[in-house]
Amino acid sequence: QAQLVESGGGLVQPGGSLKLSCRASGFTFWYYVMAWYRQAPGEERELVAIITKDGGVKKYGDSVKGRFTISRDNRRNTVTLQMSSLTPEDTAVYYCSRHNDDGTKYWGQGTQVTVSS
Repeated sequence: QAQLVESGGGLVQPGGSLKLSCRASGFTFWYYVMAWYRQAPGEERELVAIITKDGGVKKYGDSVKGRFTISRDNRRNTVTLQMSSLTPEDTAVYYCSRHNDDGTKYWGQGTQVTVSS
């Protein structure tokens, strides 16, 4: 059974950094485009970053460009999100996602990131 398990969330001060990890299991990881999304209270879920199967192409949401970096390790079945220069507006639940060929998405359970002094 496919599983995505996020880790690394927590409380961080404004201007700080945090690294999120997503460990995949139960499916052929290298075959799928992977992404990170986030959802703040009362807001819609938004794309943060997406990475192609071989990691060769990465795209970011406008609000995180230049501050966040997505990467993947197809040998370890992991996708990570390195976040820096965090602001309170980055506070949200962050979700790891697998993009399926039919356009649907498979989600992890999410990890909370709170940016506050």
